[in-house]
Amino acid sequence: METVNATYSYVTNMEVMHILQQIKSTKKKFGMRNLATVTYEALQYLEESPCKVQTRETISSYLRDLSTYKLRPHEILQMVNDPPTSALHTQLLIDDNKAPLTDEQNEAIIQLTHKHFQPSSTEQQPQTTTTTAATSTSITTAQAQAQ
Repeated sequence: METVNATYSYVTNMEVMHILQQIKSTKKKFGMRNLATVTYEALQYLEESPCKVQTRETISSYLRDLSTYKLRPHEILQMVNDPPTSALHTQLLIDDNKAPLTDEQNEAIIQLTHKHFQPSSTEQQPQTTTTTAATSTSITTAQAQAQ
């Protein structure tokens, strides 16, 4: 087998999900018996991952905002596919061989993640109904102090 075109690019989970949805929607399954199973399993995983709320526009704006940090392409791809939610999560996604991120940079990246990939308010409602008593108490206390 010969490589015809040696160029490549990274593909995000969102793009993979869209490709698999197109494959799933086609009537003909390209003659492969197990393609439907693989497509179904991969879609199940991707539809429960952060890529379900991502769009090309949000990813593009996220990439523009991340360009101020000296990140490698594979690190940026990991941040798009698995958006960091904590400083530890950010550090695990970044190869800190040269210079690790400062605490301020970590926090800024987490804020960018929330800004660009925060799910809509209708999707957050089920999460807020399953809060713990401690969280409910702190929310109630904060609301009382605000009034």
